[in-house]
Amino acid sequence: MQALKQAIDDARSRYASLNPQSQTAARDAERYMPGGNTRAVLHYDPFPLTMTAGQGAELTDLDGHRYVDFVGEFSAGLFGHSDENIKEAVIDALGKGIVMGSPTAYERELARLLCERFDSIDQLRFCNSGTEANLLALVAARSITGRDKILVFDESYHGGVLKFPSGGNALNVPFDFVLADYNDAKGTAEVFEQCGTELAAVIVEPILGAGGNIAADQDFLEMLREMATKHDALLIFDEIKTARLGTAGIQGMMGIEPDLTTLGKFIAGGLPTGAFGGRSEIMAQFNPKLGGTLGHAGTFNNNVLSMAAGCAAMGKIYTPQCAVDFFDRSEAFRQSLNELFATKAVPMHANGMGSMIAIHFSSTPTTKPADISAGCRSLRPLLHMEMLLQGVLVCGRGDMFLSLPMNETHFAKGRLALESFIDRHRPLIELVLQD
Repeated sequence: MQALKQAIDDARSRYASLNPQSQTAARDAERYMPGGNTRAVLHYDPFPLTMTAGQGAELTDLDGHRYVDFVGEFSAGLFGHSDENIKEAVIDALGKGIVMGSPTAYERELARLLCERFDSIDQLRFCNSGTEANLLALVAARSITGRDKILVFDESYHGGVLKFPSGGNALNVPFDFVLADYNDAKGTAEVFEQCGTELAAVIVEPILGAGGNIAADQDFLEMLREMATKHDALLIFDEIKTARLGTAGIQGMMGIEPDLTTLGKFIAGGLPTGAFGGRSEIMAQFNPKLGGTLGHAGTFNNNVLSMAAGCAAMGKIYTPQCAVDFFDRSEAFRQSLNELFATKAVPMHANGMGSMIAIHFSSTPTTKPADISAGCRSLRPLLHMEMLLQGVLVCGRGDMFLSLPMNETHFAKGRLALESFIDRHRPLIELVLQD
């Protein structure tokens, strides 16, 4: 649609004129990195901002503009950019020595904190990222069950080599994947009946993150638990993002216990790490004292800085009570956005739950990826650019991840930016969605 293209071009022109130093930096970086950066999700046209500093819930870019950070490092930035407890823990660990080449007290304490938080996790192992955690959970399932097939869901994301936009990705590991539709309990149960005896595992995000922060229905997750048990497949909950919701993620809220859980993103206070864990009889396969057949290696699995930061993050800061309070505060903000959209009578909805939000161009909640219209997808670049122009960072696909340092001033700025976007583009929004 020509009117939408003109609006996006105009916003990008205003953006480029305000950010000459970021533009130059992005162009110069292309000499050494394809596209000028090393994470595909951070690219957007005409060029991404270059950030130079962060404080609390705010960031400053190369051209000196200050932003409220609703990107939240795609959920890893739960603690913001300058938490004193985390900084103190890292500095203390640096002073005592790094690359120890041995177990340390940090990893043991962080393991205790996480196992005591999740009823389904008797034991766990650390790794370097959420991607690794999911890979290790899946290869463990294949080894334990002696089966090859993995049930996944359309539009799900379980890491850089485990993502399924429109069903697949050229960089995916060559596992034997079986695809089903998210939140389709009946259709997925039929898939189980067709190939259940060949399934090693089903892996599911309790909130479909990259697919639009779509929350799973309780009956859908309960069906997965029932069918996985019936067919002797392992149920893996990817709670790498959703573990931040409440005291023990979605599994804690819904009372559904998976066989394995994968964690990452925020559990090391913003430093790199991942973890996977579950029932003791499953994790015994990794126990060298018991002759476990799965030798899980990794130089930086227990790196001192991440483990120390994680102890501070999960022990001192994000206590169970803090998690409950943060969920309530975040959910109130999400609902306030939907109240704004209703008041403005605009077809927009803040999807998701708590501190995981995605702005959809729809009058009703999105319950499955097929609900996301072509018009919704085409409006996202305009929303993204206009929010940046008002000093509010959101993800290019419309996601917003909240952080602990955010206060009502930050929330108010986010609401005001959305209100301004609506006032400026309401006729265009309605036209695009009618097309």
